[in-house]
Amino acid sequence: MIKLENFKSGIWRQQTQYKSFLPEKINHGWTWEDPKVNTLLEDATRAFGELNALTIMVPDVDLFIRMHVFKEASQSSRIEGTQTRMDEALMPEKWIAPERRDDWHEVQNYVAAMNQALEELKILPLSNRLLRNVHRTLLIGVRGKHKLPGEFRRSQNWIGGSSLKDAVYIPPHHEDVADLMSDLEKFLHNEAIDVPHLIRIAVSHYQFETIHPFLDGNGRIGRLMIPLYLVSKRLLRKPSLYLSDFFERNRSAYYDALTVVREANNMLHWVKFFLNGVVETSQRGVETFQHLLTLRNDCEAKLVNLGRRAENGRKLLIYLYSRPIITVADVQGLLDIGHKPANNLVKAFVDLEILKQVPERRRNRLFTFEEYLTLFNVPEEG
Repeated sequence: MIKLENFKSGIWRQQTQYKSFLPEKINHGWTWEDPKVNTLLEDATRAFGELNALTIMVPDVDLFIRMHVFKEASQSSRIEGTQTRMDEALMPEKWIAPERRDDWHEVQNYVAAMNQALEELKILPLSNRLLRNVHRTLLIGVRGKHKLPGEFRRSQNWIGGSSLKDAVYIPPHHEDVADLMSDLEKFLHNEAIDVPHLIRIAVSHYQFETIHPFLDGNGRIGRLMIPLYLVSKRLLRKPSLYLSDFFERNRSAYYDALTVVREANNMLHWVKFFLNGVVETSQRGVETFQHLLTLRNDCEAKLVNLGRRAENGRKLLIYLYSRPIITVADVQGLLDIGHKPANNLVKAFVDLEILKQVPERRRNRLFTFEEYLTLFNVPEEG
């Protein structure tokens, strides 16, 4: 049993020409004395529960969850330097400028990896095997495709700087990775110890990022591991809690909180930062779902004005919840109707102020469900 306040993060081990960090293993019980942790844990559990309850109440919730997954993919990838906005992530590749397609593919891979992981959780526990499977999907055909996709690293990596000589942080030697990841996997599922789930995944996320078991994609896999754990333990009915947006908006504080554990043994600070993230993200999620319900009611009320086209209007509206950027051709395919009635229905949606035409696109016109997209509130880089 280890107290958060007394945690010793690990040791620096001399290699041939550098020192790598060997973290302390984490598969044991955890306690703490700081009452602030109890308060934050209570607040996080309450906010988390409210979010989970809304995912049960909201009709067609899987349509909205798809948007959360795209938001997570955009934000988690943005932390790693990609510039794809959420609206771009929702578009087909042909609408993406050639110079932005590499970033677009990385976001699409993240979405595919998340969806794959959720399917695999139905037959596999959250395990190193599952994480390696997801990592393989994450790196298909993108910049990290030659960096051992689906495999733990077999060489030394580093964070920051151009080489080991000027690195900001050097993770453990590759020969220690398998043992450390085995310990992490055991901790995730150790039922012999009484550690609250939110504390367990907070510590596990820190440990994963400290081990840095892959040559590329560690940040994205480590952040993706958080909702996967919560779903696997049935704390979340649906994957509706993603912390990447919080980490992106507090990027410096996020990296500092991870670093201060290794440099000052301050796991307590990291756990508090993580729990604050759960509280804020859950509250934002609740507000988003509440706005979604209001918007849905408003839009459905507007459809009454469509008369005989109301039924097709309802089908289109439901489609827009998962694909809020469309063309007239999309509507033709969706409803199996000709170009003219599809164009007229889109025009009616514009008149009802449900859709807006993208102004710079005169040919191959694009239309966005802008008020809906705005609810997900992904900020652009300044």
